[in-house]
This record gives sequence, C-alpha cells and structure tokens, in this order.
Amino acid sequence: MLDRLQAQSPDALLALIKMFAADEREDKIDLGVGVYRTDEGATPVFAAIKHAERRLVESQESKAYLGPEGDMGFVHALMPYIFGENATRGGRIEGMQTPGGTGAVRLAFALARQAGVSRVFLGTPSWPNHAQILADLGLEVVPFAHARSDGEADRDAVLAVIDDAREGDALLLHGCCHNPTGIDYTAEGWEEIARRLADSPMLPVIDVAYQGLGEGIEEDAAGLRSVIDAVPEALVAYSCDKNFGLYRDRVGAFYVLAKTPSEMSTILSNANALARATWSMPPDHGGAAVREILRDPELTDLWLDELADMRSRLRAVRERLAAADNEVGGLDLAPLGTQNGLFGMLKLDANQIRRLREDHAVYMAGSGRINIAGLTKGNIAGFTAALAAVADNS
Repeated sequence: MLDRLQAQSPDALLALIKMFAADEREDKIDLGVGVYRTDEGATPVFAAIKHAERRLVESQESKAYLGPEGDMGFVHALMPYIFGENATRGGRIEGMQTPGGTGAVRLAFALARQAGVSRVFLGTPSWPNHAQILADLGLEVVPFAHARSDGEADRDAVLAVIDDAREGDALLLHGCCHNPTGIDYTAEGWEEIARRLADSPMLPVIDVAYQGLGEGIEEDAAGLRSVIDAVPEALVAYSCDKNFGLYRDRVGAFYVLAKTPSEMSTILSNANALARATWSMPPDHGGAAVREILRDPELTDLWLDELADMRSRLRAVRERLAAADNEVGGLDLAPLGTQNGLFGMLKLDANQIRRLREDHAVYMAGSGRINIAGLTKGNIAGFTAALAAVADNS
C-alpha cells in the first residue's frame, strides 16, 4: 500500500540550510532561516527564560499530563499582553495551549471548518505553511494581494474581500510583522478592516507570531484589538517562538472570541476534542517557563528589556538598508526602513538570487524573502555590495 505514495518535493528552506552548511566560504551570509540573531550571529536563550527554567528545576514536582488544554496559567498570563485591559472581554475570550503557533493555526482552521467555514481568503504572499495547512484540511484557499508595488499594504484589496464575503468564509490576517513581506496595515487600515468585518459574515482568524518585534508590545497588538472589539466572533493563533526565543520548545496558544460567554464551553469542547485527536496534549516546559516570567514583575521587565533590544537591532538594520538605497541601482530598498519584524522582500529574479548564492555566498529564499536579523555590522556592507553587483549586471 505504501508504494502508492508519490514523492514530495523537498522543503526549499531545508535544502537552503544544507547548502549554507556545506559552503566553506568564511564570509557567507545566511538570510534564509527565520530565527532572530544577535549582531554576533547567535540565537541565544533569553536570560529571562534561563531564570524561569532554573525555578522550574527547583519547584516543579511532576511531569504528569495536563490535558489537551495544556497549562492554563500560561494561557491566561499571556492574555493581557495580547488583548489588553479586560482581556477576557467579559468572559467572551478563552484559550488553550498548543504546540507552537503552527499548532494554533491548525487548530483554528480545523475548528472553523467544523463550524462551517469552507473558504479561506489569504493575502499573498504569506507564510508558506498557511496554504499547506489549509489544503491539508480540505479548505478552499482564495488568494488576494496583501501588498502594493510601492511597499505598502493593499488595504483596498482586503476591504473588497470583506465586502464580498458570504457565509462560510474566513479571513486570515497577520497580526503584525507580516511574514514574508514585513508590510503591516496602518492603524487606520486596521480600524477600517475592523469596521467592515463588524458588518460581514466573514470569520477573522488572526495569526500573531511576532508580537513585540515590530513597534512594541502594545503597538503590535493594536490591530488585533481593533478587530476583537468590533466583531462578534474571531479566532487567534499565537506563537512564543520569536518573542521568547522558544523555537524548539513549541510554545503557542489558541484563543476564541465567542458571541456570548454562554457559548464558550461548547466551542472549547470542540477545540479540545480536535486537539486530543491531533496531538493529545501540548508540550509543557516552554509554556511553564513563560508562565513563570509573566507572573514575576522582575522577570517580566527583564523579558521586555530583551525584547526591546531585539526590536532596536532590527530597526537599526532596516534603517541601514534603507540608507543604502542609492548604492543599489535598480532595487528599491527604501521601503524596508518603515516595515516591521524579521522579514522583508527583495524584488530579485531567480537568476539574481542564484548569483548572490554562487558568486557572493549570500543565501536567501527563492521568493526574495530575507531575514533582517541575518545582517550584522560585520556583513551588511558586503551584502549591499553583493546586491549592487547582481542588480547592475542583471
């Protein structure tokens, strides 16, 4: 029976990782892998996480199962940072822990399908796994343009999608720090999206994977909160991979906004059943560490300081790239300076990307996405020179 299976194409990013590892050039630059790096090229464990983990070693008395909902102390500790004051909206918001933000996205759309969603509108380009998850769930994916050619979000496109929506439609929105473009809706754009969604049958599903890496914890949650305050129902997928540095620990959360508090138990009974059938229960360690941090004011301040340092470094790299706009003919770098988060897109063709890799040891995704954090004081001049070389000779 297994011989009926067809070979699948290898993951392009994993292949890029292997090529980078095999490259012996000392000046090679990795802009492909989506992890934060310091100016020294490291991806360290947060100091706040280290403190929390030491506490867990001393205080944790059991590794027994927690159930499909996971660590509810972790789930609830995050809520004020995501949803602000009145984080439960009078009992209309509740959640559960998931294996990473990916698990939360999967659970959100599995639940949406069970509730009657059949079409999902997805701004493109988007994180590749979004479309893969939706296809695996048998949901129809309807693409629309996320960004304009000038490097701004295409608000008109998403508003048109909302205005034309019908029962059974869902809209997937990136909460902040859009992956892969770094192009976010403005505050005014979010407010208009929220107003239109309030009168639409469309179910908003908001993926929040990079809170705190854009403009700030509060600022990065403002768009999501606008939607939450306007609509009767919504689903939210949340990741702690980047903003707590817990990549391999798979720490995420899934939240539901219900029409009324009385509907919550039924909704969560379905979500718990789906989780139980999919992963049984989420891993505990990373979520427990986050809970320890957010319950301790000193550790919370330490975490916020570390996050601010990351955000400041990303902004400085973006400003340096934007300032190099005149150094790279034929390639508009200026918009990168006002965009947010880990990622940005360069308008390069396949041949230019290949030449960057082969001639200049610069490794990036075939889509043109770059990880801003892969650039440092030591390599950014070489990177812009390489861009100029391939842009001038294309």
